[in-house]
Amino acid sequence: MTVKTRFAPSPTGFLHVGGARTALYSWLHARHAKGEFVLRIEDTDLERSTQEAIDAIMEGMEWLGLTWDEGPYYQTKRFDRYKELIAKLEDEGKAYKCTCSRERLDALREEQMANGEKPQYDGKCRDLNLQDIEGDYVVRFRNPTEGSVVFDDYVRGRIEFQNTELDDLIILRSDGSPTYNFCVVVDDWDMGITQVVRGEDHVNNTPRQINILKALGAPVPEYAHVAMILGDDGAKLSKRHGAVGVMQYRDDGYLPEALLNYLVRLGWSHGDQEIFSIEEMIELFKLGDINKAASAFNTEKLLWLNQHYIKNSDPKYVAKHLEWHMQDQNIDTTNGPALEDIVVALSERAQTLKELAASSRYFYEDYQEFDAAAAKKHLRPVAKAPLELVQSKLAAITDWTAENIQAAIAATAEELELGMGKVGMPLRVAATGAGQSPSLDVTLLHIGQSRSVERINKAVNFIADRENS
Repeated sequence: MTVKTRFAPSPTGFLHVGGARTALYSWLHARHAKGEFVLRIEDTDLERSTQEAIDAIMEGMEWLGLTWDEGPYYQTKRFDRYKELIAKLEDEGKAYKCTCSRERLDALREEQMANGEKPQYDGKCRDLNLQDIEGDYVVRFRNPTEGSVVFDDYVRGRIEFQNTELDDLIILRSDGSPTYNFCVVVDDWDMGITQVVRGEDHVNNTPRQINILKALGAPVPEYAHVAMILGDDGAKLSKRHGAVGVMQYRDDGYLPEALLNYLVRLGWSHGDQEIFSIEEMIELFKLGDINKAASAFNTEKLLWLNQHYIKNSDPKYVAKHLEWHMQDQNIDTTNGPALEDIVVALSERAQTLKELAASSRYFYEDYQEFDAAAAKKHLRPVAKAPLELVQSKLAAITDWTAENIQAAIAATAEELELGMGKVGMPLRVAATGAGQSPSLDVTLLHIGQSRSVERINKAVNFIADRENS
């Protein structure tokens, strides 16, 4: 049997962290088994589902690289199929029409809760055999009243529900639209889903869905219900923890590999290993190894992973993602070094691509003014002579290489009998406008010869104005 999994989000918002982890686990299981992965959009909630949310989900999946083999399927395009099967269940006596009003059901619920009973439908219309109805009605599934539903969950082990705990759920609303629990069952059957990976909040839906599958004569897939993700304070992950849409992590400067590596470890492990390539995840991942306990989200750990991937990934690849941030920050890269050179130069200093882009601006644009603290400390009258001499030596270089730049700086220090810092720090502030940068030879190499000479001249004039003020 071909392994086939699915990710089936409801398009009522962005693709959040919990959903992305569920998608990743489902995707990894399919890829590990050389099976197939399906994307299904569960848009039966017509009031809350939006095209904007659908687009956000697709964009998030594509950015993460969680490619699907089938889909996207849309439940709203399959209503005829659902209604056909609901009619079949009615004909077979496995479903029935119900005319109970909302007022009656609310009163029933209140009475049951007041008596300390579990609120559930009492089956009033179950055996009335209602057929030609003029007013509003729903269709309910005739749930078995005896026995139990048992299934072996990959994560939670053996789970059993007594059928007496389950009432006759609605499978067709009064407006003629099928309900979530029924659509899911039909989709999983029609699409040949073999394993369902989803959040633990769906555990209570599972026995109902299994009973419907059995009533339809459909095979029952295997289930893996994964625990929730908590914030670092132990509360359920929410926006206040930064748990926004997956694309916000792109906007904040994370590489998709870093987020995937972080998410896979939120509930799954392989020994003490922390860093996993996509290939290693596919090779090592098993549903049975998912931890039953909830996991806590730790942004510091994610930042550490992100810096690892920025430093250790192919600079050309990192540069492709960096380009988005350069455009987002309105940094024109047409006149300046190749972005992969910037990645090599600055990757040791940046935890995010957003930070890397911001700190690279001086390679492409002339700064407007010097950092006040750096200028006060290093652009003093004593720095004027070293700057003028190194400027002349840099201007005379015919082959603009890191080696020749370094030689010019060293020759300046030797000629003036100064320590390298007495030349290097004023030069760094002159070249970048601030007090921090990669090594000066690399920094000046990427800024370029003419720009470097012009900026040193700007610093010399700054010192002169300072002397005269």
